[in-house]
Amino acid sequence: MAESMKGLKRSHRCTEVSSELIGSEVTVMGWVQKSRNKGGIIFVDLRDRSGILQIIFEEANVGSEKYAKAEKLRSEFVIAVTGKVAGRAGAVNENIATGDIEIIASDIRILSEAETPPFPIEENSKTKEELRLKYRYLDLRRPDLQKNIMLRSKVATLTRAFLSEEGFLEIETPTLCKSTPEGARDYLVPSRVHPGTFYALPQSPQIYKQLLMCSGYDRYFQIARCYRDEDLRADRQPEFTQIDMELSFVDVDDVIDVNERLLAKLFKETIGVDVELPIQRMTYKEAMERFGSDKPDLRFGMELKDITDVVKDCEFVVFKGAIENGGSVRGINAKGQGAMPRKKIDALVDFAKGYGAKGLAYIALQEDGSVKSSFAKFMTEDEMNNIIAAMEGEAGDLLLFAADKNKLVYDVLGALRVELANQLGLLDKNEYRFVWITEFPLLEWNEDLGRYQAMHHPFTMPMEEDLKYIESDPGRVRAKAYDIVLNGNEIGGGSVRIHQNDIQEKMFKALGFTMEKAYEQFGFLLNAFKYGVPPHAGLAYGLDRLTMLMAKEDSIRDVIAFPKIKDASCLMSEAPNIVDEKQLEELGIRIIANEVEE
Repeated sequence: MAESMKGLKRSHRCTEVSSELIGSEVTVMGWVQKSRNKGGIIFVDLRDRSGILQIIFEEANVGSEKYAKAEKLRSEFVIAVTGKVAGRAGAVNENIATGDIEIIASDIRILSEAETPPFPIEENSKTKEELRLKYRYLDLRRPDLQKNIMLRSKVATLTRAFLSEEGFLEIETPTLCKSTPEGARDYLVPSRVHPGTFYALPQSPQIYKQLLMCSGYDRYFQIARCYRDEDLRADRQPEFTQIDMELSFVDVDDVIDVNERLLAKLFKETIGVDVELPIQRMTYKEAMERFGSDKPDLRFGMELKDITDVVKDCEFVVFKGAIENGGSVRGINAKGQGAMPRKKIDALVDFAKGYGAKGLAYIALQEDGSVKSSFAKFMTEDEMNNIIAAMEGEAGDLLLFAADKNKLVYDVLGALRVELANQLGLLDKNEYRFVWITEFPLLEWNEDLGRYQAMHHPFTMPMEEDLKYIESDPGRVRAKAYDIVLNGNEIGGGSVRIHQNDIQEKMFKALGFTMEKAYEQFGFLLNAFKYGVPPHAGLAYGLDRLTMLMAKEDSIRDVIAFPKIKDASCLMSEAPNIVDEKQLEELGIRIIANEVEE
């Protein structure tokens, strides 16, 4: 039967007890990790969020009644123990912080009993994720998950302290907003007071933070909850957290400077990693040409090589057709993989097809000097030698090629180099390679809409030297936008914003907006801009993704307390769920069931 804490106070967390306290009396509280009765002496591992501490129960010290209580202890019982700190009588346990000490118990209270949990509470659990997410409150007791959640908390705390010292004000912006259909789908919230109308949950505080700059607050930040109704991936959730900021009277270098110093502080003070400053910068164009990605992983080589000029006169129809259609032929060199079995190469071809490729061409350079290739019969000996030379191919290398429109070639080879690096064990989670990607295209063509759309958002400032092309050649215009990339993951991004009306109007025109439509969607921002707006710029980090990389995890679910699964549902709380008919009536909502064809 559970006892109360009346009159009892915890003196230390488990790992706050150290050899310096030997001979002192302490009171500790937590969960029973395991209990071992060795006949006359009971060993209990007590666990709290700080770690594990060994407790010794002997009848001579606690008396028969309390010893009987200790005999009842099972995994996950919640107990309070008072006793004296002593040096370990047995061997020191090097694996835990308190491995050289133990508590000789003099008193015990069972604060709560526990049923046998559906899976063991242990690090690196092998239990299926679905079961762990159903019982997330138990899963969150696991030391590795607790470590991640505490790391996330420390990142947030340090960020607040750093930005406050840098003159930023923490200001909350609304989470019930007006829907703006550009970009991802909004989550909608019906209004009871205004029947038939809806709020949207914010995809980001973008417009509000720009308004705060109009209002003279100069430097704003917020650790903001954001929502997007889109399909999930391992590093995407329907609700997520941004470290969001905006600064007035600044340009690109100012934003980059404050954020480099923030990152250096976070990595040093949380995981002891020194970030070398300044962080390398690379233009979008260079990143795409060298790595096939605007979020390049710089922990390994295998860079793309453009061999279009080398093969432009060949008779191989795949290469020839791609070049005639305005595309290119590019390749990567997987050093030392020339002996890769055909079955594995075929798997890489299938992988490439998943990114839209019709196939992959390859040359396998054998150690004995012979060559195996999927297209050698279409080439002359000189052409093959020129390709190998252009790819810096040596005996033992595997050369892989994609030929198509540039975007597709970049997508395929960019993904393929990361897949190969993964297979070859080249991705070291202990290495942190940062890079700023700059000079993004301002606009990208959307085939489905038959018009340009903003690569970031409609308020991104074009580079001054490209302004002259915004009406005649919009696709050529570069943006004053920047992303911070870590180990192939975009962890944050931002831009300098447009603050001049004439440029904003040209931007809307390039996006196919009339000014009427622009005012309909963004009127309150555009009206605010009529009353004196400072030059301003900002950036936002994905806190979940940043913490995931710091914690060396593969999924953001491992750094979020209560995540959702791929269909945006919560296995633990069973959200989303049906609501009471009366609630729907109040909101003027009727559910229409979709008929499902058999």
